[in-house]
Amino acid sequence: MTFSLGRKILLFVLGSLLAILCSCDSSGRSHGATSIIRSKNQETPLEELFTGMRLVETAKKTVTLGTDDSTAPARERPSMKVSLTYDFYLGKNEVTRREFKMVVDSVAVPGKWKIGRSVPSDSLYFPITGVSYYDAVLFANAKSKMKHFDTAYTYKSASFDSDGRCSGLEGLMFHPDVDAYRLPTEAEWVMAAGERWNPKKGWNSENSGRALHKVCSADDVSTLDSAARDSAFCDMGGNALEWVNDWLGNFLDTTISNFIGAADGGSLDERVVKGGSYNDSPKSMSLHGRGDVYTVTSSSRADYVGFRLAYGSIPDVLWLNADGSLTDSRINVLTRASTLGAALGTNNVKLAFRNDLSGNLAYVDFSTGALSATEIHDTLDVYHPEISPDGKFVAFCTGLEGVSRKSSVYVRRLDQAGSKLVKLNVESASIPRWRVLDNGDTVIVYVTDAGNNKDESSFKSTSTWQVKFGNFKFGTPQKLFDGAYHGGVSEDGRLAVTGARLLRARIAEKNSILEKNAKDTVWYGGEQACNVSLSHDGKKRTVFLDFAGETGRKFAGTDYSTHEMLLVADSTGALVRAIPAPAGESFDHAEWVSRTSYSPEASSESVVATLVNAQGAHSKIVLVNLADSSMLEIASSVELWHPNLWVYGNPQKETASSDSAGVYYDPEGEYEFKSSAIELAYKMSQFWSSYKDIEYVAFGSSMTLNALVEDSVKAFKAFNMSYTLGDIHGFLFLIKNYIIPYASSLKVVSVELTPGFLFHMEKDMWSDLYENSPGYKYDEKHLQKQFDAIVEKAKQKEFKRDMFSSDYLDDTFLLPTREWGEPEIYGELIWMYTSEPSFKAVHQLIKDLKSTLEAQGVKFFMNITPRNPQYTETESFDYFGPDRNVAKKIITLLEEDEILIFDENKMGEHDYGDDMAYNMIHVSKEGALRYTARLDSLLETLK
Repeated sequence: MTFSLGRKILLFVLGSLLAILCSCDSSGRSHGATSIIRSKNQETPLEELFTGMRLVETAKKTVTLGTDDSTAPARERPSMKVSLTYDFYLGKNEVTRREFKMVVDSVAVPGKWKIGRSVPSDSLYFPITGVSYYDAVLFANAKSKMKHFDTAYTYKSASFDSDGRCSGLEGLMFHPDVDAYRLPTEAEWVMAAGERWNPKKGWNSENSGRALHKVCSADDVSTLDSAARDSAFCDMGGNALEWVNDWLGNFLDTTISNFIGAADGGSLDERVVKGGSYNDSPKSMSLHGRGDVYTVTSSSRADYVGFRLAYGSIPDVLWLNADGSLTDSRINVLTRASTLGAALGTNNVKLAFRNDLSGNLAYVDFSTGALSATEIHDTLDVYHPEISPDGKFVAFCTGLEGVSRKSSVYVRRLDQAGSKLVKLNVESASIPRWRVLDNGDTVIVYVTDAGNNKDESSFKSTSTWQVKFGNFKFGTPQKLFDGAYHGGVSEDGRLAVTGARLLRARIAEKNSILEKNAKDTVWYGGEQACNVSLSHDGKKRTVFLDFAGETGRKFAGTDYSTHEMLLVADSTGALVRAIPAPAGESFDHAEWVSRTSYSPEASSESVVATLVNAQGAHSKIVLVNLADSSMLEIASSVELWHPNLWVYGNPQKETASSDSAGVYYDPEGEYEFKSSAIELAYKMSQFWSSYKDIEYVAFGSSMTLNALVEDSVKAFKAFNMSYTLGDIHGFLFLIKNYIIPYASSLKVVSVELTPGFLFHMEKDMWSDLYENSPGYKYDEKHLQKQFDAIVEKAKQKEFKRDMFSSDYLDDTFLLPTREWGEPEIYGELIWMYTSEPSFKAVHQLIKDLKSTLEAQGVKFFMNITPRNPQYTETESFDYFGPDRNVAKKIITLLEEDEILIFDENKMGEHDYGDDMAYNMIHVSKEGALRYTARLDSLLETLK
């Protein structure tokens, strides 16, 4: 039976007398309240519980997300229908500064959270803005607790910036099944906004004075009669852009019920924002719009971004995976790379496991700072995955421990596509384990059958083999010995172990277990054992689980049930450690953390395992520290099996820090614009791969990034080092520290001339990248002494495709053709004059750069890419300003400095039409090809 939300709330209130007192976890989530507290709500009318909100009764309505307009960004296409089977409450207005302060002042909130504590009296009813998604989540939780409701969000820990704004919630999980305050889903927001969508009557760039206004003061509701105004949603098209709950992902041309967004935010943790703000023109706002000018992540903040709250649980939810598949559960990554790295001694960590709901291989690449799991969808059933010693491949089988059946072993790349799938062509192979032999060969050890090993004769009928793997090919399998020893073979080749149901060992006293005189024996008193794994650190310890055997209970000194104790035996089989599972849970699928010959010592004391809850679900993957029995939660979902954790790094042998050397992008850095940091980090990796051959380097913002096609430049070996919002301060740093010292073939440098950017100070953009990216700081002190190690580490950095704009074409930085669209202006122009100190300082920097390069025998020029020609009808040069007359003066000043300017904009009088444009300031691929051809002609004259 399905109740309306209003009826559900009434039942909830009536039932509150039965509530019992529960404690709160570290996230501040309340799991109940006293009957006295909740009984207060029994007497409170629903309209008072939800003041300022309105019940949206969906009556199984369908709403359309996205659009089929081919000129819209890829993130907004195609259109997708969403049917809602539930009712929900939604705030009639954006949360105000007054409400924000009132809630956080009345409820215990994290002590470092300072946002919204002080509000000027003349702006109490303005929307609260400058908040991150995390700030909005904390507020939703705080309001739930104030009203004595449960909370919709849980997390393990919170981090805050120097201004007291929340910059991260580690282990954040959304619980759609909880009746609580939360952010609305995109579908809910669009359903409400679609009732009276009219951005022309909201606060927009044409009527707002480019400033916030009091909520519900725009013409969209102020002209309504009082009855209509009381029930209307206001400011949905203007005033403040609004956070919604969803991660940003692609749409499907289909109908989905109770859709709540993408399963994760990809490598960037991208979120959806809706509605437009006072900065946007009415034409640029649309119901299908779901982003900002630049990448929006959970930690993003802007003075024009706020939020409104929803209330109510969401039944039968569906998320959409990146590959277009739907899921009613998602894999939650519960720890940051830095937290895991602190436990293991390096951030270079990867986790592979089986999603038992789908049978697919899934993995998390913590080395890229991923906040999400990638699932490889195909028809293969994946068990016992193990990552290769170099971290690039994963081996797995189609059978599992304890079940006697034919199985196949496969190897594939550990990437989003699971590419280069290779099958071992033998009759049956189970539980693959990687080894690196003394001669350097990489091999996979496997067994012919992983079934019950209790019967001696049946066990002897199985065997253990190894096969060489290299260049995406298997070699010829070699039999090692009889018996299926799938728990691992020691590094010195003198011990092999296995389990299910007995803990068996094959031991060689002197040479190798390959020899005929090696001894096969049974450990642990012949009691039942499983999930056997041999350590990779040379100590030959075995971790395993048991069935509450007498030997284990006697050693642990306590009673316990099946799999409730993690046991460790030494090289002789004697027990040396016993670690209990958390109360109410048990272990499964325990494995030593993979320790290659290059990994740190910390991993030798670490075991990865799943935790099974009281209902029997494998709900969490944890890292177990054998030294102190502590556990770090890594991931959670409905059923996660067979985890394998791989680490890489060797502080003892390498002179360069694995956490700083070559790390030009820190996934956990508090960047204002993450996309800029990622683009430049990618460019740095490319630079170190070809620095000796580069003859021409182009610096610029995204306008040059998208306009210059490196491979189409014939005059010189070209390298486009542009990145979003790049400015002269960043260019100078890169030229001084990298280009001049190391680009030995350098002949030409160009720098983008965007007049509005010549008013930037170093703190406006470059300081953000520099302070948050450890590689640049590290290089300043270590690059000369550790050059080879740093360069190699930088070249090895991986950048997933979803870290860049989804609109980019064919693994390039080129954009599809749309049109120039409507010209818009960001910010005010009146302060931008050549007399400004900021401009004078930048002007001098450009002149000094020209002199420095020419002293090195390097030629220098500046470039201007095409903009929307309709800017000729405005007072501004382009989106970033300045006034057109000021821009002309700036160009004249630079020409008087004898700086060559390659100008393809010509103050808007150019020949790049809509068929060569992506948006108002960026050209498409067709425009880029024209731009590059003309640039190449100029470069020919500079030879």
